Amino acid sequence: MKSDLFFDFSINKENNTIVIKREFNANSEQVWQAWTKAEFLDRWWAPKPYRAETKTLNFTEGGMWLYAMVSPENEKLWCKANYQKIEFKKLIVWFDAFCDESGNENTEKPHSNWSINFSTDDHLTTVHIILKHDSYKDIETILEMGFKEGFTMCMENLDELLLEVNK
Repeated sequence: MKSDLFFDFSINKENNTIVIKREFNANSEQVWQAWTKAEFLDRWWAPKPYRAETKTLNFTEGGMWLYAMVSPENEKLWCKANYQKIEFKKLIVWFDAFCDESGNENTEKPHSNWSINFSTDDHLTTVHIILKHDSYKDIETILEMGFKEGFTMCMENLDELLLEVNK
């Protein structure tokens, strides 16, 4: 089992993108399920002390994942992922936005287009994520909101979940 898992978080100002590459000590099936099933997403998607709570998940092209980031005080920040393209165990493309609990987009906050690629080599699965934004200002806004730190914590949560699943 590899202990020094690769993690890279970079920003490309010219393309208005955030690029994240992360290795996991798990096979592609385990990592894929962690990204596609509510019972797993709810266990790792939010940075502690928050938790994720799925309201609905329709993991199909044209479907939506509607969820809340729930604070320790039980305040809910609603978000959605509209699935645009799915290639089994290889690729997920979604439109991500803040919204209300019915899935109506909050157009005052930044949104992004996620492309999540999965590859496996000898029980190591690499997830390569590209988040495309409308402007660099949108990237600055989500970074000010703590996206880098929060998503880094989520990756650590996913490590813990995958260790538990591998027992």
